[in-house]
Amino acid sequence: MRLLRPLVRQRASALFDLVAGFVYSQTLQACVQLELFEMLRDGPLSGVQLVDRIQLPAPSLMALLDAAAATGLVQRVGDEYALGPQGAVLLANPSLLAMIRHHEHFYRDLSDPLAMLRGEVKAELAAYWPYAAGEVSSDAAQRYSDLMSQSQIMVAEQVVAAYDFGLHRCLLDIGGGDGTFLSEVGKHFHALDLKLFDLPPVTELARRRLAEAESRIEAYGGSFTEDPLPEGADLVSLIRIVHDHDDPTVMALFRRIFDYLPPGGRLLVAEPMADTTGAQAIAGAYFSLYFKAMGSGRPRSLKELRGFLERVGFVRFEHHPTALPLMASVVTVQKPSPASAVEGESNVTKS
Repeated sequence: MRLLRPLVRQRASALFDLVAGFVYSQTLQACVQLELFEMLRDGPLSGVQLVDRIQLPAPSLMALLDAAAATGLVQRVGDEYALGPQGAVLLANPSLLAMIRHHEHFYRDLSDPLAMLRGEVKAELAAYWPYAAGEVSSDAAQRYSDLMSQSQIMVAEQVVAAYDFGLHRCLLDIGGGDGTFLSEVGKHFHALDLKLFDLPPVTELARRRLAEAESRIEAYGGSFTEDPLPEGADLVSLIRIVHDHDDPTVMALFRRIFDYLPPGGRLLVAEPMADTTGAQAIAGAYFSLYFKAMGSGRPRSLKELRGFLERVGFVRFEHHPTALPLMASVVTVQKPSPASAVEGESNVTKS
């Protein structure tokens, strides 16, 4: 039994982290809502200085600062508090901060997880993301566009580094939001025509933003489930779109894109995958419950996604590794052309 004691202690510690995990996340949420990291941007502050700036009773603030220090969000420097390693990383990534802020809705949904799973309550996250059902008001469109613009930057950088868009003449980004992804692509590939397609309220916001930026992106409004796609693209991208939708919707979208593309045209899908090495818990636990609260979608593995795409008729499934697969993995497929059929490239797989 003595030989098993270190293992038992290790497992007990891991179990306690599961129990305390919600407290850790709420510590982070409170620090973000209070803009604590921004206050510490220019250097350490004392507890007295922070009490003067933050509307919390001193004992409560000290308890929060102790919790933040224990999780690496801040660190004690004598009698002062400075950015910790985790807090510094967050402050350097506005997109992460934006994602954390919107999680307050998800956390409230999880306050009674069984009620949420049984469908006994209206999940806040479903109301926050009504676009999943194709119903978007102007307010919801603004909320969606703001968050996507902030969070899409890191994903866009990963995708642009992983795939050569210069192989194509025209890119159509379906579900393109305010054009953040296309803008990043356009910075690197100046000869590429860029088209954006999204729901009309979202597209209207995108047109205004793109006009102010004097962008060359053309924006088109419509639903990808029923409205015609703008003509002319030989590459279609779905950036963090597929995992938001259930299987029948995904298969119908893949068929529409297959019929739309010219022979030899390609589809690019970028999103976190369920089988990402080292992040299985995130896909299996976090994303599974997140999409359940949202009301549609689920994480899928590379193998499962490949099966969907090949069932539609796509060939040449290729996986393009990214530096941060937790943010997005990139895969491309091709609509068969006479040349690819002759060359026998129907099942090419690259990693």
